[in-house]
Amino acid sequence: MRNLHEQIIEEFYSGFADANSTTMNSCYHKEATFEDPVFGLLEGDDVRDMWEMLIEKSQGQLKICFSNVAAPGTKGFAEWKASYIFSSTNRPVVNVVQATFEFKDGLIVSHKDAFDLYEWSKQALGLKGKLFGWTSFFQKKIQQKAVQSLRHFQSQKYKNL
Repeated sequence: MRNLHEQIIEEFYSGFADANSTTMNSCYHKEATFEDPVFGLLEGDDVRDMWEMLIEKSQGQLKICFSNVAAPGTKGFAEWKASYIFSSTNRPVVNVVQATFEFKDGLIVSHKDAFDLYEWSKQALGLKGKLFGWTSFFQKKIQQKAVQSLRHFQSQKYKNL
């Protein structure tokens, strides 16, 4: 029998697998933070908008698998794998991720994804990623471009409200 926090993690990744950012975002506390090697640290609506943007950009070509969900106490863990076509280069990516969570009021308040950014950049960016993806300069550029993409998505989303 799964505890409440394990159920929240499973609901989050089931929503992701179904390309349903509304379900995913309902698992987050209003004060949620997210951190990973591509986006860095995001807070609040930036977290929710990021998932919405990623699902939209995947255009139905995203496959999510998750396993090893555990949430003893106020912390949780999961492993997940995303297979998709990176929209900027049309290159296939398989990203294996270790996720950690902290909970508040029965919802995710902190979510951190860890993966090898160099491995990701080789797949997503091809030769440029292979040659430069290991450098901190290039990794910072990846992060800047990801956040810039999020800001552009948000400007379009909120312009229409």
